[in-house]
Amino acid sequence: MKITALMVLKCSGDGVTDPIILANASDVSQFGYFQRGGVKEFILFVGRTVAKRTPTNQRQSVQHEEYKVHSYNRNGLCALGFMDDHYPVRSAFSLLNKVLDEYQKNFGDSWRTIQSDVAQPWPYLNESLTKFQDPAEADKLLKIQRDLDETKIILHKTIDSVLARGEKLDSLVEKSSDLSAASQMFYKQAKKTNQCCTIL
Repeated sequence: MKITALMVLKCSGDGVTDPIILANASDVSQFGYFQRGGVKEFILFVGRTVAKRTPTNQRQSVQHEEYKVHSYNRNGLCALGFMDDHYPVRSAFSLLNKVLDEYQKNFGDSWRTIQSDVAQPWPYLNESLTKFQDPAEADKLLKIQRDLDETKIILHKTIDSVLARGEKLDSLVEKSSDLSAASQMFYKQAKKTNQCCTIL
């Protein structure tokens, strides 16, 4: 999973005027040295084209070979992410939403008066490009699910390790001095009762 570029653009919404680039960050290190300039130009071209065709207050994903361009146009302020096909869509749009929130927090509505591309780098976008290479950072639900899966694996390993030593729960119950005779009898009766009621 890889994010190649993030962009913020001003879109007119008419579908004719080219969008204006407000911020741009890219990582083209996976491409050959002599290809990088062409790749950056292609990212700008595709970014403008997709942003121009993303309706106001809409989200869309465009696929080209093993890459996807995710776009979110919020009232004329549009965020784009160039990611590989394996980056989860929900995480991608969560990231784009965060980028737009942060842009508006930093710059307010000053973007509405900008008439030409901005060449000055925006540090937050470069940091986001690095930080959100892991989709779990962008999507908290995905992060929680990953943590639960790890806990489940650890739990299975723990139970398996107890069973691997050849100890059975029955023998542990009999050896336990913590359980009273009544508790041991209850455990045995419950086990017998459950065995006779098995549904085939």
